[in-house]
Amino acid sequence: MDDVADRRDRITLTGLRVHAHHGVFDFEREAGQPFVVDLTAWVDLAPAAAGDDLAQTVHYGDLAEAVVAAVERDPVDLIETVAERVAAVALGFGPVIEVEVTVHKPDAPIAVPFGDVAVTIVRGRP
Repeated sequence: MDDVADRRDRITLTGLRVHAHHGVFDFEREAGQPFVVDLTAWVDLAPAAAGDDLAQTVHYGDLAEAVVAAVERDPVDLIETVAERVAAVALGFGPVIEVEVTVHKPDAPIAVPFGDVAVTIVRGRP
């Protein structure tokens, strides 16, 4: 496969909302808060399109459910850790070549007005 062609084809999930218990502070762990995940998975979509075959691509419903489950489990301190977990889950889907994950923490405990707090990572197969 051509690396450039691989990066053009992608599946995108935007705004997956998850209530989870991540954070450094006790009150974040106890009450939980919303997290929002955006994910782009680079996949060669040509084989699926040529054969109209779901088995040749990533079922985005299954991917979304796996991402939500990854965010919901095992509280951690940092959204960086959550992003790494999500990336690993997405790369576990065979056809995924590379993934970009953004984890938003809209209710982050910040003392000044803000619109968003997020981390974004890009990970690929070794």
